[in-house]
Amino acid sequence: MSAPRISDTGTQIPRSGAARLIALLALLVAFGPMSIDMYLPAMPAIAADLAAGSGAVQLTLSAFFLGFAAGQLVYGPMSDRYGRRPIIIGGVALYVVSSGFCALSADVEQLVALRFLHAIGGSAAAVVARATVRDFFAGNEAARVLSLIMMVMSAAPLMAPFIGGYLLIWFDWRAIFWVLTGFGAICLLATLFWLQEGNPPERRTRTSWSGVGLNYLRIATDRQAIGCILSSAFAMAGMFTFFAASPFVYIDIYGLPAENYGYLFGLNVIGLMTLGYLNSRLVTRVGIFPLLTAGTCISALSGLVLLYTGATGFGGLAGLVIPLFCYISALALIGANGMAGALDCFPRLSGTVSALAGGLQFGVGALAGAAVGSFHADSALPMAAGICAT
Repeated sequence: MSAPRISDTGTQIPRSGAARLIALLALLVAFGPMSIDMYLPAMPAIAADLAAGSGAVQLTLSAFFLGFAAGQLVYGPMSDRYGRRPIIIGGVALYVVSSGFCALSADVEQLVALRFLHAIGGSAAAVVARATVRDFFAGNEAARVLSLIMMVMSAAPLMAPFIGGYLLIWFDWRAIFWVLTGFGAICLLATLFWLQEGNPPERRTRTSWSGVGLNYLRIATDRQAIGCILSSAFAMAGMFTFFAASPFVYIDIYGLPAENYGYLFGLNVIGLMTLGYLNSRLVTRVGIFPLLTAGTCISALSGLVLLYTGATGFGGLAGLVIPLFCYISALALIGANGMAGALDCFPRLSGTVSALAGGLQFGVGALAGAAVGSFHADSALPMAAGICAT
């Protein structure tokens, strides 16, 4: 793969404001993991309360993935044309409202529909935040910042399952969505008061919607851009498969208490944060693509080991936890470097590039999650096979 093509160095930002900007962008990118991971321990409880099967409850996760994918494909190009701030503000406002309605769901079909709307709103924060990174940073520096954002936002999946598990003990699963409502409201206020506009009017595109389709085609036919995007998309799809299946595997098959699910989940996040920190230190010296290659190799080998342990039962629960730890940790190398490599191909279309990358990640993730949910097995093999395939 060729070296990064950097044609734009990004908008200058004072050093004093960079830390606050990175922290705020990490908070916005965390909409996805917060909205997914906090309610993972509650999936068996939701199935019981709404008299639904595990496959039906897993559809609430797939609906979120699909909504998150579809929303990004629209919001990304819109942020290139109309600016970043208004798109984030509108999307987060929708997220806050729909999150409250999720808490009031009367049946699983209603929850599936509301989770789709929930994701449509939350996707604005994630896709535009990634594009904003490219507004202010370029090349290896953008990869370093994305690594820092991933490291900071990893606190969300580290804490979210613990919060969700204990909310189940103290209240019920509906309390999880009320907490997400409050999280969205805090992010909305932070955006209103602190987020700078990274795409000023003189830099905005004037592309029609038919032109947006052509821009997507340009990105999809660029070897470097699509290579980086697909590497990330398939690796992330494996993690989404883990999201969809692990609560039932850990809690129902291996008898893990729901409140303890967060400990095993958090172990993966510690690995993700550790490699994210190492990536932020190494990428300016080693470069994007050697680290991206290392991450994809680790994830592929981990998937093969997981397939073996899932098929044979070797090692019991530990036989699943160890290769999953390696697989998910490697995403720190794949996600940040893959996104930076793709963004550098089209710096003036960073919103569209971010949208295509995020859309494919969550679209493939939705298909992977739905596929694993269609297999009603009393073993971890469907989850292991799905992760290995990705």
